[in-house]
Amino acid sequence: MRTLDDVELKGKRVFLRVDFNVPLDKAGNVTDDLRIRAVLPSIRKILDSGGRLVIASHLGRPKGKRAPEFSLKPAGEYLAGLLGKPVPLAPDCIGPEVEQLVSGLGKGEALLLENLRFYPGEEKNDPEFAGKLAALADVYANDAFAVSHRAHASVEGITRLVPVCVAGYQLRKEIEYFRKALEEPQRPLAIVVGGAKVSTKIGVLRNLIARADYLIIGGAMANTFFKAQGKGVGKSLVEDDHISTAARLLEDANQRGVKVFLPVDAVVATSSDSCGDVRQVSIERVPPQMQILDIGSQSVEVFESVLKGCKTIVWNGPMGVFETPPFNKGTFALAEFLGALKALVVIGGGDSAAAIRQAGAEDKVSYVSTGGGAFLELLEGLQLPGIVALEECAKRTAS
Repeated sequence: MRTLDDVELKGKRVFLRVDFNVPLDKAGNVTDDLRIRAVLPSIRKILDSGGRLVIASHLGRPKGKRAPEFSLKPAGEYLAGLLGKPVPLAPDCIGPEVEQLVSGLGKGEALLLENLRFYPGEEKNDPEFAGKLAALADVYANDAFAVSHRAHASVEGITRLVPVCVAGYQLRKEIEYFRKALEEPQRPLAIVVGGAKVSTKIGVLRNLIARADYLIIGGAMANTFFKAQGKGVGKSLVEDDHISTAARLLEDANQRGVKVFLPVDAVVATSSDSCGDVRQVSIERVPPQMQILDIGSQSVEVFESVLKGCKTIVWNGPMGVFETPPFNKGTFALAEFLGALKALVVIGGGDSAAAIRQAGAEDKVSYVSTGGGAFLELLEGLQLPGIVALEECAKRTAS
């Protein structure tokens, strides 16, 4: 892949695909600006180089129809505040009026297109829609890692139609940290996996077992592994149809010499909505009428004793129902511990990123990925269409 440093930007119409799919409150205010801040270096590079910047993104799931609640106006206003200069919002993302606005851009000026997903052609990777986007560009830059696992028109289709295609700085950083953590790691390498379901991470676990030295499993997905070991978990969430899968994963890890660590104790209650009877119990003594909702303090100690000797750590998925106190203590304790380590620590996944921020450790770990599904697919060993498209474009240019 080439980057923004490898091409001429002055006077060029630079179509920058970003991911401004950010959470908004009821008043339409941005409540988490991670993905906007992440692409500021690319935006500033283009503007400072005299590029004529066309910013494109989606927001939410408007299902191919124009919907005011999914307008990118709040994101554009927030970006303008960060830049200290206006970023007008176009009334659409394609069409004669948009083409005229792009033609009128001066060097170092920016325009934000309206939501790409107002058109069904975006998610369908429709060649005609991709062609209308490509008509706005001399240079295409992808800085939207979080959607690079989608073969959409603004991610994959457009790269076949714009002669110069490059990676933005954020996308490049995502790939570099992934390579450092999983393709060329300093060992020992520990993988920490949490979240609710084993079923959504079977491919991830299989791929990581082949790479890791240590595998730590927490969150509700650990319950299925406990059942595979014949342990009772009360009324906790369990994927009964994946108990045999969990057993095979444990056996595979054992055969490969990967040491697997599961929680040794848990915080339990009758439900995450009921905090009246919250207890910490051994995994061997989970009451039949209660649910496991967080890892216990002894589990935190065990996990920390493993992680303190590792040089590379990748974490995906919380250790409990961290959105609801008091079931956030295990996740937050782990986050704070990782923030204090000198190891390469890479955090990926929406819930993990939210947890690390809420724990105040976002700026202390090595890297927090902006991708959820895209990060998971990399962990699974899959190729991302958006990355492949940039690599193929570079090959065409080189030949």
